[in-house]
Formats: sequence, C-alpha cells, structure tokens
Amino acid sequence: MMSKPQAQGPNPKRRGWSVRRGIWVVGLTTAALGVVVPLAGAGRAVALRMADGRPIAGLMFDAAERPAPAVVLVPMLGRQTEDWQPVAEQLAQANIGALAIDLPAATLPAEAAELQRWHEPIGAAVAYLAARPAEVQPGAIGVAGASLGASLAVLAAAADPAIRSIALVSPSLEYRGLRIELPFAQYGTRPALLMASVQDPYAARSIRSLAQQAAGTREVRWSTIPAHGTILLARDGDLVRQLVEWFQRTLSVN
Repeated sequence: MMSKPQAQGPNPKRRGWSVRRGIWVVGLTTAALGVVVPLAGAGRAVALRMADGRPIAGLMFDAAERPAPAVVLVPMLGRQTEDWQPVAEQLAQANIGALAIDLPAATLPAEAAELQRWHEPIGAAVAYLAARPAEVQPGAIGVAGASLGASLAVLAAAADPAIRSIALVSPSLEYRGLRIELPFAQYGTRPALLMASVQDPYAARSIRSLAQQAAGTREVRWSTIPAHGTILLARDGDLVRQLVEWFQRTLSVN
C-alpha cells in the first residue's frame, strides 16, 4: 500500500518570525488590497486580509524590470514562508516577481469544511498582484504550491481564471479529505507542471494520475532525491531551475 505524506506539525519558530517580520493592517477592501512594509534584503513584507478579515502574511520579491509576471508561492503545512526564499530569489533574478504567503494556520483545522477554504489566501494574493498593473503584467500570474500548498493551489486556480499557470511540487490526490481530481479537471486547458521525487510514492502516484488529465499542457519533472515539497526543492537545484524556466515560458505575454 502506498503511503500518503503526513501532515507536518507546527514549527515553533513560525509564530515569532511572523510577529517580527510584519505589522497587520486592515485593508480597504476584503482581499484585493494589502499593505507593504519594507524589509532589509531582497524581500519586503506584505500583509493581506482574507475575506473574513483574518490576516495573512507574505514576503514579496520584486522583479528588476516592471511590470513583470508574478508567481504566488504556497508553503507546506507547518513550514515557514522562508522555505520559498531561494526559489523566490531565482524567480526575481529571471524578472518574475514572487509573493510567498503563509497558510491560515500551522496545523490542520478540526473541520474538513474549514480546510476547503484554505485556498482563500491564494485568491487574496492573486488579487493583490492583479491590482498593481504598474508592477505586475496583466494576465501573467502563476501559482506554485508544495504538498498541501499544491492541493490549495489547484483549488484556487480552478476558482480563479486570473491564474494562468501552476506548478505542483509533491502533490497529493487526497490530503486529509481534500481531493483535487475534480478541481484539477476544472482548471481546464491552462498549463500545469508536476514535480516530485520518484522515492515519494504517494506524490509520484498522484502525479501520474493528474498527468493523464490531458485537457491542456501537463509536464512532469522527476527527482531521485528522497524528499518532499519545498525540502525537495532545497535539495535539488535542478528542479528549481526547471520551475523558474516553466514560469518564464508559461507566463510570457509577448
């Protein structure tokens, strides 16, 4: 029997990092607006609001020449947003903006219905980017997600035609009751990149199943390194390069 990836526990450093890196500011609308706070280094903090008013933190890496394409980066459960920083920096170097966001919580909610709503921060991040045409090219927004973040990326993309391209790292057909086969089919003919380790049995099985849904461009990239999600990306630089190249191709608006 193939094993499913286990949900990861809360990171004890996560809470402290969120407090020191950002200040929550109520947006003028529900999800479309955010407030940015400068940070030292390549990224800057972004504070977003979900439709119900809950704050979501993010870290924005700007492209040098703007307006430019942009990608929302969605983490694994219980992992820090900084997991995406090396990927975000390489995207920015390729002149693609990157907005890494937090999940609503570090642990799974008690109610399955609540988990179904966890893709809403992605919608808030996409709306934030789309509302800035001087910085982000219209029609050139993508989403990359890892593990649970991959499942949420599929749900968000199925619901939002503004998402032009997705990349799923170590996806799961089913994650604690959250199934993605139907939303992936609803995503339609828009392009999808599927990435995993061949030594990650359930993610590999999930990718093979999703790749058979040939409604549009479906590309698969494998790694032989035994790791999952953003940990796999941290250990396999070639996958990061391929992910960046994927968004260069699929978010081109020439």
